[in-house]
Amino acid sequence: MTDSSPRQVDLLLRGARIADDTDLVDIAISEGVIVAIGARLPDQGVEEIDCAGRVVIPGLVESHLHLDKALLDAEKSNPDGTLAGAISVTAELKRGFTVAAIRDRARRVLDMAIANGTTAIRAHPDVDPIVGLRGVNALLDLREEYRDRLDLQIVAFPQEGILQSPGTLDLLRESLHAGADVLGGCAYNERSVEDCRRHIDLIFDLAADFDVPLDIHTDFADDATDPRYAMADYIASVTELTGRHGRVTLGHMTSLAGRSPADRTQTLERLASAGISVVPLPATDMHLGGRSDATNVRRGIAPIRELWEAGVTTAYSSNNIRNAFTPYGNADMLDIGLFLAQTGHLSGPEDLNRILGMATTDAARTIGIADRYGVRVGAVADLVVLSTYRVADALLDRPDRNYVFKGGRLTARTTRVREVVGAAAEL
Repeated sequence: MTDSSPRQVDLLLRGARIADDTDLVDIAISEGVIVAIGARLPDQGVEEIDCAGRVVIPGLVESHLHLDKALLDAEKSNPDGTLAGAISVTAELKRGFTVAAIRDRARRVLDMAIANGTTAIRAHPDVDPIVGLRGVNALLDLREEYRDRLDLQIVAFPQEGILQSPGTLDLLRESLHAGADVLGGCAYNERSVEDCRRHIDLIFDLAADFDVPLDIHTDFADDATDPRYAMADYIASVTELTGRHGRVTLGHMTSLAGRSPADRTQTLERLASAGISVVPLPATDMHLGGRSDATNVRRGIAPIRELWEAGVTTAYSSNNIRNAFTPYGNADMLDIGLFLAQTGHLSGPEDLNRILGMATTDAARTIGIADRYGVRVGAVADLVVLSTYRVADALLDRPDRNYVFKGGRLTARTTRVREVVGAAAEL
C-alpha cells in the first residue's frame, strides 16, 4: 500500500503489528501524513523507530469529556452518589469557576490523555447563567495551545436545561459565535416531557442556524418509566425530519437497557436509520446507576452488543475525571474499554477488537474526523505504539503507550523496565 505521488519521508515505523491476521509492516510518514504502508519499505535515510512487532493503532479518541468540571472531587464530593446530587454539587462549585482555574484543571487532564495515547477530544463545557461562557472561553484558549498535540472539539452544553434556566439559549448562541464546534443538549433536564421536546426542537433549530453537529445527553436513568428519559425516538424523528442524518450523537442512553427487548429493538432500528451515534459512558453510568436498587443492582450501561447488531455507530468515553459524576479516572481510553468489556458481558478477541474500534475508528466517525483518520495511506499520522504484540491484547495487557504521534510529531513517550527476579525453578 503506497501513495502514488513520491514524497520525502520524515519518519519510518518499522515492524509494526496493525492486524493480528497479517504480517508486520513498515509505516512511512511525510509531512504529518501516512504515505506508505508495506513490508520492508526501502531505507529512506531518515529517523526510524523499530516497533519490533509491537501493536500500532490510530490515536485514541475521547468522544465525550467534561474538561471544565474535571478534578473537582478534591474540592467537594457527591454526598449521595446520585445524578441529582452530582448536578447540585457541581452547580454550587461552578459559581466559583474562573477561566484560569478551568484552564489549569483541564490542562492536567489533557496531559494525562496525551500520555495515554489520545489525539482527539470532544469536550462539553457547561453553558448557563451560573458559569456563563467561562468554560467555553477556557477551552477556546486550550484548543489553540494544544493544537500541535491533539484536536479539541468544543461542545456548548446546557447542563442546567434551557427552558428551566432562562438565558441559556442566548448563551449557547454566543458560544457558537465565539467558536464552539458543536451544540450540546441535555434532553432530560427539563420539568416536563413537553419541555424536553421543546428543548430538543430549540437545539435542532439553533444547530441548523450555525450548521454544526449536535451532541445530546439523553435517556440517562435506570429505566424509562419517567418519559423524560425516553427521548431517543423523538430525537430520531426530528433528525429524520430536519435532514441531520449522521450529525447527531447521543450520550449515556442508560434507560435503553431498562426497556423491553422489543421496545429496544424498535428504538435501535430508528437510531440506525437516522445515522445517530451513541456514546455510552461506563465509568459514570455504572457509578451513578442502580442507586435505589436494594437487590440485583442494575449495571446501568446501554446494551452494547444490541447497538452493534442494530448497526448503530457506537463509541465510548471517560465522560468525567474525578468529580461528583465520576470520582475516578486517568483519561485512559484503554482502561475504560476494559471496564466496558468487564461490565458489558463482552469477551474474546472479536469483542475486544470491536471495543478497541469503539475508541478509535467508531469514535472518529462519531466526532466527524473519519475522512482523515486511521492507519492507512492518506490519513493523518495520529498513531500510538503499544507495548503489546497482539491487537486483541490491547485492552487485556494494559500496555504502555511507548510512542504517541500527532500528525507524525512525537507528543508522548513511555519507557518502563520490569524485571522478574529469580527463575521459577529457583523459587
